Amino acid sequence: MVDVAYAMAGGSGEAAGGGLMTILPLILMFVIFYVLLIRPQQKKAKEHRAFLENLKRGDKVVTSGGLYGEITGMTDQTITLEVADKIRVKVGRGYIAAFAPKESGK
Repeated sequence: MVDVAYAMAGGSGEAAGGGLMTILPLILMFVIFYVLLIRPQQKKAKEHRAFLENLKRGDKVVTSGGLYGEITGMTDQTITLEVADKIRVKVGRGYIAAFAPKESGK
């Protein structure tokens, strides 16, 4: 019976290294999430902020709701779009998604 107790006590040296081995997969998983999800999302958000800062009157844009129009007025928070002749709509600046695609030759 004494021999068994000594054999079990020999594993205490592995327990210290085992603590690191249990945390390593969590660290690795965080690194993978950062590289594949968080970093590209931050990059896209930075590009969209730069896009919104560079808008000017006369740009043709599309909103995230699918509304196409030309910018006729701007403030810090809102943008006025002309969606048809003399029909203007105010939209929050953050809801401008992209420049409108160029119309093919008509």
